[in-house]
Amino acid sequence: MQPAVPALDMPPCPGPVCGTIRPPGSKSITNRALVCAALARGTSRLSGVLDSQDTRVMAGGLEALGIRLATDWPRGLVEVSGVAGSLPAASARIDCAASGTTMRFLSAVCALGHGTYRLDGTPRMRQRPIDDLLEALRGLGVDAVAESPGGCPPVAIRSRGITGERAVVAGGTSSQFASGLALAAPCAARGLEIEFAGRLVSLPYLEMTRRVMAAFGAACEAVDERTWRIPPGGYTASDYAIEPDASAASYFFAAAAITGGDVTVTGLSRQSMQGDIAFCDALERMGCEVAWDESGGGSTRVRGRAARGIDIDMNAISDTVPTLAVVALFAAGPTTIRNVAHIRDKETDRIGDLARELRRLGAQVAERADGLEITPAPLAPAAVATYEDHRMAMSLALAGLRVPGLRILDPACVGKTFPGYWASLAEIASLDATTWPRAC
Repeated sequence: MQPAVPALDMPPCPGPVCGTIRPPGSKSITNRALVCAALARGTSRLSGVLDSQDTRVMAGGLEALGIRLATDWPRGLVEVSGVAGSLPAASARIDCAASGTTMRFLSAVCALGHGTYRLDGTPRMRQRPIDDLLEALRGLGVDAVAESPGGCPPVAIRSRGITGERAVVAGGTSSQFASGLALAAPCAARGLEIEFAGRLVSLPYLEMTRRVMAAFGAACEAVDERTWRIPPGGYTASDYAIEPDASAASYFFAAAAITGGDVTVTGLSRQSMQGDIAFCDALERMGCEVAWDESGGGSTRVRGRAARGIDIDMNAISDTVPTLAVVALFAAGPTTIRNVAHIRDKETDRIGDLARELRRLGAQVAERADGLEITPAPLAPAAVATYEDHRMAMSLALAGLRVPGLRILDPACVGKTFPGYWASLAEIASLDATTWPRAC
């Protein structure tokens, strides 16, 4: 992880951003694959693994549960000695730091154990609700308690294994609650039927979970749009390759859209299991050209400028809301982003705090309960806060490609999911990064 540095001054881009790039492996897929491999029978070998704070935290959490991992982070390789669904540790204290996937997935995994487990994280993690997941675990015979007000971590789990067969989980705060239950389900004695209650958010991430589970030999039947049936049987070890991160790719696609450039991302295509690849559809609606290539490992190309604002429901691709919001600063006419109320519970309030920083740059922003309306206006130099949120830092920095005098505070927070972001952005945008702090 990068050491903390106070600020980074973005140099303007000398021209349109043009080039080809392959982002690092997907964080979301990496953490799902680590869990499946840990619970599997036999030894799995994962390649293309993302080296970041979130993935190292997940690996550390699994090790705290007694699971052996051999990691070669620089080469993106992890070998996992699976435990066939039986957790070796009868007690563990797991530091989830700021990793929501670790907190949610391992809370469900700990329910498979026979013992006492405690999961905690950063001060912000103690403000992120988790009781919808814990309520589902309690319905399965697990003593699961959130110790902070509002049903937030730390989480205390006391379990003798999952004894129930049917769980009802609310899906309006995070899809990770259902994904966590699903990941644990093949190792429950009688499997699990999961019913999704209420409004569902970030649906592509649920499908991602099913596909990663299937790669490790677990069945997950979608009975209907609100019910999954997962039989017992556990997982089988796999040699599994992780595709590049589509959320990370969005910043480079956006760089092309903001500058009228031409960027190709390799390793990702329309067939990606990551829903955030649909960010390119939003850019196409704004006036960019998008070309999909399914040959070889696949690639996606974005050309031209995002010339017009749009009205868009981003519930399914909500991690890219900050990215699209910055693109909207340079379009003609307002952009309205809807149906993303759940992103207020992310690493920061990605509606309220994002609106504040966009206004700091000079934009006119109307904040709504479930989204934003962004009206372009003359932009001005500013120092923007990032709230220890990697996506705020990576997206807001893109405004500096065209706005001189942009300063990013706490740029090292990108280490949560993309430690090499600043070097990659400097390379593809031909930025003069000679004055940047060493950590960037």
